[in-house]
Amino acid sequence: MVGLVGGGAARAAGRLGAGEAPVAANGAGGEAEHVRRLHRHVPADHQCSSTLVKHIKAPVHLVWELVRSFDQPQRYKPFVSRCVVRGDQLEIGSLREVNVKTGLPATTSTERLEQLDDDEHILGVKFVGGDHRLQNYSSIITVHPESIDGRPGTLVIESFVVDVPDGNTKDETCYFVEAVIKCNLTSLAEVSERLAVQSPTSPLEH
Repeated sequence: MVGLVGGGAARAAGRLGAGEAPVAANGAGGEAEHVRRLHRHVPADHQCSSTLVKHIKAPVHLVWELVRSFDQPQRYKPFVSRCVVRGDQLEIGSLREVNVKTGLPATTSTERLEQLDDDEHILGVKFVGGDHRLQNYSSIITVHPESIDGRPGTLVIESFVVDVPDGNTKDETCYFVEAVIKCNLTSLAEVSERLAVQSPTSPLEH
């Protein structure tokens, strides 16, 4: 059985399920357009997939600086205790070895950098090994500028596809992964918004 993160972890309110992507006036075309254009997963019968969104009250450049840190995911991911990148250069195909804190049904994860686009603000990561049950896990996270209460803000969209482990249902697997992503996005918002308070006010970025 895939374990859950705490007893009160709930399905993320920002989830865009199949056929349920609400169109909002965020950036060019809204959330649904960003998902259609940049988050292309084609799950097989034995896989599940989902998409979550988070609105952050911080400029996009601050949020992207954290998200793109493939070599330092612990800057905002609360379940990562240590990360070591193989090799001297960070590039597509780079591998990182991640140590996971207690509280999750995992201890280590080997992850490959699949996408890193500083123009479109896209990060893609695939799990290729480690001590966990998330086989063939692949995620895409994108960040988009938006205005929140008249100030620079950021829309973050994270999607994934993963195999459903033996003995689990698609709903159970999605529930678990969504709970972890929700914790990560909440932490990303907290760190980004704290940095925004410490930084000078900047115009809305595109």
